[in-house]
Amino acid sequence: MPDVEFTNLLLVAVIALLAPLTLGLAPRLRVPAVVLEIVAGIVVGPQVLGWVEVDLPVSIVSLLGLAFLLFLAGLEIDLQQLRGQVLRLALVGYAVTLVLGVVTGLGLDAVGWVHSPGLVAVTLSATSLGLVVPVLKDAGQVDSRLGQTVVAAASVADFAAIVLLSLFFSASDGSTGSRLVLLVSFAALVGATAVATMFVARSRRLTMTLTRLQDTTAQIRVRAAVVLLVAFVALAEQFGLESILGAFMAGAVVGLVDRDSVSHPNFRLKLEAIGYGFLIPVFFVSSGLRLDLSGLMENPAALARVPVFVLALLVVRGLPALLFSRLFDRRSVVAAGLLQATSLPFIVTATQIGVLTGLLSGVTAAAMVCAGLLSVVLFPVAALALLRSHLSTSTDVGSMSPS
Repeated sequence: MPDVEFTNLLLVAVIALLAPLTLGLAPRLRVPAVVLEIVAGIVVGPQVLGWVEVDLPVSIVSLLGLAFLLFLAGLEIDLQQLRGQVLRLALVGYAVTLVLGVVTGLGLDAVGWVHSPGLVAVTLSATSLGLVVPVLKDAGQVDSRLGQTVVAAASVADFAAIVLLSLFFSASDGSTGSRLVLLVSFAALVGATAVATMFVARSRRLTMTLTRLQDTTAQIRVRAAVVLLVAFVALAEQFGLESILGAFMAGAVVGLVDRDSVSHPNFRLKLEAIGYGFLIPVFFVSSGLRLDLSGLMENPAALARVPVFVLALLVVRGLPALLFSRLFDRRSVVAAGLLQATSLPFIVTATQIGVLTGLLSGVTAAAMVCAGLLSVVLFPVAALALLRSHLSTSTDVGSMSPS
């Protein structure tokens, strides 16, 4: 074997195990495991204890984890729900988000905190779909009109933010115009692949073969999904786009093809087991290892950026939820705004690209990631309390009404 040390990867894997286990043993500690993973990465990393560093094995697995994270986010997209009034509200809301984001970015640029207002706007414009859906499920609202509206808004925000990041702030060379041409070409190729895959999937012989092999050691559907993921990531890089766009589109294509899951009910569970069981936690722990926390702690002025970015998330992604006021009561609208303002994985990804391209300083990137951490800790809990309180009130009113 090559002379490669796996000690750092072992310690990262131990952290990935202990984070959800701790939450399971302490159910009153209502924070997502991703928060503990990043915080633990900070503690054991070079910024604090210095026990773990990002070496080659950790870096490779972390990169795969990022790809799988975006792949599973794309898999959450339900194209059948993105239509009609729900789609219009999601699109208008994201347009408002971009306007508010640019205004916020210009203000931060004026005080010298950032170098690219556009990158700030895009970074603040995403919603963590993978964190929002579980909250809606806990509140029993995921299939309600409010839940579907919030999921649609988060889906549009996730997709648009990834496209904009790839188009305007890619770490690869090339002008925006050339990247736009490449993006359109890539989208056309993705569309052609989706159509071809759906056509091939209609083959009765192929379907029978897939069903026969799907739960054997071949795990044929999982292998096919991984091939599509790697192919789209490699294709995006060849087109000079960000690899996260390829990963996201691969998930969206698999989700489109996998609409009828009666014959393979465990397919998505297997994909989530690979992602959330191994790869994705390594990405989040390594993000904590890379976080420039010392720069924040050494400079009180820099530390003050964290609450400002938390407020920016509320303004940029939370305020557009006011568009839902005609459809839902005030409590539901506030809950929707808090859920829309919940963002972390995309912030981690975008800030890493910003630091790599020189558009963000390490200190500003760390402040934005810390703000994302706080949004994940605070906003879903508050939204869940509002939704449960609203559900309880509705039940009480219903029980008092005459039969």
